[in-house]
Amino acid sequence: MIESAVRKQYGHLASVYDRRWKRYIADTLSFLKTWAQISPIDTVLDVACGTGEFEKLLLTENSTQSIVGVDISDKMLAIAQQKCSAFPQVSFHIASASALPFPSNSFDVIVSASSFHFFDDPLAALIEMRRVLKPDGKVVILDWCKDYLFCKILDITLKIFDSAHQQCYTQKEFHHLLTSANFTVSQATKVRFGVFWGLMIATASLKAEPTKEL
Repeated sequence: MIESAVRKQYGHLASVYDRRWKRYIADTLSFLKTWAQISPIDTVLDVACGTGEFEKLLLTENSTQSIVGVDISDKMLAIAQQKCSAFPQVSFHIASASALPFPSNSFDVIVSASSFHFFDDPLAALIEMRRVLKPDGKVVILDWCKDYLFCKILDITLKIFDSAHQQCYTQKEFHHLLTSANFTVSQATKVRFGVFWGLMIATASLKAEPTKEL
């Protein structure tokens, strides 16, 4: 299974992850925070939270932000927990994106950064996000975009050499997955970080149920 490969790979990387990807993490997560426009009173779920850098970023701006992070790597989560140990309203849990251990309608905002290409079953993950999202909430996902040449080549290469990699998506494919999970895309763009990295981001909300005629 891809999840077990991801868990193993990021267990090995956990201790060096923040240093190795420092610039990429800082640039992409700062962009995500600005784009997401998270209110100080929002309860936030970070899916595939890694070492908790997004939590740290949110807490720098609002030390009372309520945040839950999930990841499948216990070693990444141990680092995240250590970073946020002074904030009792922040918690971390080992969980798959497609099996979130929370009641329905629990979160105002769900975010996921640079992880969608790892998801074993992206549609199942989106359906789970939809389940735990409050009716007036929003999902914000940032990930690599196959519309960019570097990411297209990277996708082909990783499929051959990296058992943890699932696949990258074009923006059109990504939006189709969101609508298939009964989301409505309200805002979206593609963006470059540096010379190589091309990413896409989308904000989506629950699709309104059709009004029944009397």
